[in-house]
Amino acid sequence: MARYIGPACRLCRREGEKLFLKGERCYSSKCAVERRESAPGQHGKARSAYSDFKVRLREKQKTKRMFGLVEAQFRKYYENAASSKGVTGTKLLVSLESRLDSIVYRLGFGASRKEARQLVGHGHILVNGSVVNVPSYSVCAGDTVEVHEKQKKNVVVQAAMASAQSRVIPEWLALDRDAVKGTLKALPTREQLSQSINEQLIVELYSR
Repeated sequence: MARYIGPACRLCRREGEKLFLKGERCYSSKCAVERRESAPGQHGKARSAYSDFKVRLREKQKTKRMFGLVEAQFRKYYENAASSKGVTGTKLLVSLESRLDSIVYRLGFGASRKEARQLVGHGHILVNGSVVNVPSYSVCAGDTVEVHEKQKKNVVVQAAMASAQSRVIPEWLALDRDAVKGTLKALPTREQLSQSINEQLIVELYSR
């Protein structure tokens, strides 16, 4: 499946906020959003027309890029959320956050979701003691996620965990830094998830 392989910082500048796609760089003065506030391209500083559709589209694009998904994947998550019981927007965010690559990132085993996806894809992550190499694998409440024993001293993993010490681990996750292991205590509630995403705008966009 096609995947964006261009400059990650360009995506953050396009959305006008940090999407935390470059790991430690996003927390430093080298962050492109802090250095250049305008959108990328020669017309980045030009004033663009405002519309309700544009606001909804940008929110969807921001969320999709934040989790590193292509349109077909993201729409499938939305359709599954819309067909299940509960609030569609909340179901969508919970399903995105419970992806294995997202859990690995939240636990600090990867400096970014892209790095966490690589760890999963290369078979370095265990779920309940078994290797799972599918980044979209849905982690359930009570599942244990850990780095393979052979990779616990990996410099990439160690560097990611060192930089993650300054970040707060979500309360719906439990982390054992010494064992490089974490547990999904329970699926997060809406109040425990990112407040920078307005999921209602995404629902309105797909409901047109």
